Amino acid sequence: MFTGIVEIIGVVSELNHQAEDGGTNLTISDASEILSDCHLGDSISVNGTCLTVTWFDKSSFKVGVAPETLRRTNLGSLKQNSKVNLERAVSATTRMGGHFVQGHVDTVATILKKEPDGNAITFRFQPRDRSVLRYVVEKGYVTLDGASLTITKVDDEEAWWEVMLISYTQEKVVTASKTPGDEVNVEVDQIGKYVEKAVEGYFSQGSSGEPAILQKMVEKIVDARLSKPQQ
Repeated sequence: MFTGIVEIIGVVSELNHQAEDGGTNLTISDASEILSDCHLGDSISVNGTCLTVTWFDKSSFKVGVAPETLRRTNLGSLKQNSKVNLERAVSATTRMGGHFVQGHVDTVATILKKEPDGNAITFRFQPRDRSVLRYVVEKGYVTLDGASLTITKVDDEEAWWEVMLISYTQEKVVTASKTPGDEVNVEVDQIGKYVEKAVEGYFSQGSSGEPAILQKMVEKIVDARLSKPQQ
């Protein structure tokens, strides 16, 4: 699990495409700040994608990227010298400055617009899978390339949302250097998914065909009313 607070920006120094399985091995350099306590098998968020460390030294590490991950994320578009957001998995002493991030990318989104607003920049995004918009709410959280950001505006009909990057954040994440047409990895707030499933449980039948929870609650109230003696 991660917080969405990007620790450093690393650089892709090597890509090795695996013809036999369709995956890719990435070597990421300029990462010494997050490798002092690294172990083989640790999880590191690379542009918001949870990946497992398979090798490391003082300043670089390697991760494997599966074909499914390449299809679902923007990691397949990385090239040598591409910059990536990096964050280590949380520890017991980590401050939760962002929000709960799993590192499981839901979809990618395309930058529709990039506009300055004083010393800030407003970005407009449109997701490839538009069903994720039901989890995107104004003033809520969204993770873009691993960075926890606050949503400033949403248009469900036109299928886009906006975020604003303040000047400090612009220096800390790769998104600031992207332009319209570029893609970012998107992970929506997982709490919204849990709430949706819980609410659905009140209205849908159980797996064995038993009545929905809400139906049983209503029936119980009605039965209680009917069982009362008439005045």
